[in-house]
Amino acid sequence: MICPICRNIMLLSLKSEPVTGTPADLQTGSDLAETLKAHSAECVGMAANMIGIRKRIIAVSVGGVPLVMYNPVITQKTGVYEAEEGCLSLSGKRRTKRFRRITVRWQDAAMQPQERQFSGWLAQIIQHEADHLEGILI
Repeated sequence: MICPICRNIMLLSLKSEPVTGTPADLQTGSDLAETLKAHSAECVGMAANMIGIRKRIIAVSVGGVPLVMYNPVITQKTGVYEAEEGCLSLSGKRRTKRFRRITVRWQDAAMQPQERQFSGWLAQIIQHEADHLEGILI
């Protein structure tokens, strides 16, 4: 289901809760992926709180295909740089620090652990969405 975009700063500022793999969690991941696809012209990543659900789920566009991550954790960061980012939930752009290469651990839709390194633009997107999970607005 394509969900409306949450712009409520109070909700977006709250930390998200861990995912346990319930059917509701998996449905949120599916809804997040569909909503990301629907906004592909203006958005390359989303966190569940952007659709009003405080769960640790993100979806990022990898070659136009959403990669959904449950309980993502960035475990390594290298190569700090300054970036300017926009957000579908917020107006305007903001400056922030990002890392060129990151390692992320997460669970897939079967709640199986995954780990992978990301670099460049995709790493920046993941970092932005991970900030959303912590209630950090960039």
